[in-house]
Amino acid sequence: FCRENRASRTSLFDGLDGLEEGRLRASSSYSHDTTERDNDEALESLQDRVSFLKRVTGDIHEEVESHNRMLDKVGNKMDSARGIMSGTINRFKLVFEKKSNRKTCKLIGYFVLLFLVMYYLIR
Repeated sequence: FCRENRASRTSLFDGLDGLEEGRLRASSSYSHDTTERDNDEALESLQDRVSFLKRVTGDIHEEVESHNRMLDKVGNKMDSARGIMSGTINRFKLVFEKKSNRKTCKLIGYFVLLFLVMYYLIR
């Protein structure tokens, strides 16, 4: 099949050697123009993609900065909450270290009992 195809091609273009050279020259010029145009289109497409990626990375940078500021605020609030909790724990320690432990325990027990009663009544 390939031999027949080659033979038919050869017979078609036997008398067109001069024309074929001209066609090759014109084809080469046309090919150069299309290649140049394709390169320009590819370059424009690449520039579009690069500018898109630049915008996306800028947006990502802004988002990261925003999250870092938010995390700093949360960290500061956690530090202040930790300070308040440690102060409260220190006060509880002082209360329980006093000799009136029995009165304090009774008072805490009454508050817990009152809370449970109110919880069941509201429910």
